[in-house]
Amino acid sequence: MRLSRRGDVDPFIVMDVMEAARAAEAAGRHIIHMEVGQPGTPAPAGARAALARAMEAGPLGYTVALGLPELRAGIAALYRRWYGVDLNPDRVIVTSGSSAAFLLAFTALFDAGDRVALGEPGYPSYRQILRALSLEPVGIPTRDENRLQPVPSDLEGVEMQGLIVASPGNPSGTMLSHRALAALMDHARGRGISFVSDEIYHGLHYGDRAVSALEIGDDAYVINSFSKYFSMTGWRVGWMVVPEDHIRTVERLAQNMFICPPHASQIAALAALDCIDELEANRATYAENRRLMLDGLPTAGFTRIAPPDGAFYIYADVSDLTDNSLAFASEILDRAGVAVTPGLDFDPRRGARTLRFSYARATADIAEGLSRLQAFMADRSDK
Repeated sequence: MRLSRRGDVDPFIVMDVMEAARAAEAAGRHIIHMEVGQPGTPAPAGARAALARAMEAGPLGYTVALGLPELRAGIAALYRRWYGVDLNPDRVIVTSGSSAAFLLAFTALFDAGDRVALGEPGYPSYRQILRALSLEPVGIPTRDENRLQPVPSDLEGVEMQGLIVASPGNPSGTMLSHRALAALMDHARGRGISFVSDEIYHGLHYGDRAVSALEIGDDAYVINSFSKYFSMTGWRVGWMVVPEDHIRTVERLAQNMFICPPHASQIAALAALDCIDELEANRATYAENRRLMLDGLPTAGFTRIAPPDGAFYIYADVSDLTDNSLAFASEILDRAGVAVTPGLDFDPRRGARTLRFSYARATADIAEGLSRLQAFMADRSDK
């Protein structure tokens, strides 16, 4: 049976690293996980308790396609709390994780063959989802002096129908200021380019908070998730905010593609919105982990790093150590018992000389991982 060309996408390398780490653990090794952007904490206690009550109260069946109305209203209230934005809850689309939001956004906004630009390094699944939808991803190499975020001059002369930006970014953790984000949105608006703002790491900042595209204008698709700040990766619940005249189009797509987001996850997500103290305690843990990483990685020999503004990643230039990040990550896993992600996942052109380190797990794990990396690098330099 033949396969479609649309299905010929690249692997998500971090998932392959996770599988290699799992196999090592199954063989009896203790692996420190710095490869995946997954909080080490569970969903907030209030979210878990709310779901337990709902499960005892009755069946959890289909919800309306766009999500529980009370959850959509709760998310709209979050925009008032975080950004001072008065958001119509009708514009909020609850999705099966941010991945479903990207599928809906790309399907609603683009036709087969359209070119959609994204900064490199960047989240790898953008490229693969676009390809699977017969769209053409256009990588925009970003520069160190712009903290690995695109700027309008990078876009000049590049044909595109869409632009995706992420702030805080993955893998860099860097953020766009209000002025920088507005400049990109103005550029897109002036050229009739559809603008998609990936904001799934909002809430995880270590200085100034992140800026939402909704603070600047309504002519954007804004995507977020309960996975990161709310510590609910496996629950697969996210959301998207769309312009009012796009609601019905997205609703029709959601009805046919997904029927509805998981009811159980929506109940937990609604309660999670109120678990502020627990979520802020998690963020304090990431801040301490970030401090340890910024001290410990240079001590180990990973000196070419830029302090992240948000998220829970550090992206390191390792060109002085290797020109094959895939093999280097494999060596670190094998010899140090630390799983890290090769930069090829995020930048097909330059990623062979970079690694991403996640500090999303418990502080004790981060300290142990740094100790192992320091011992590994010392031993490697002696050979």
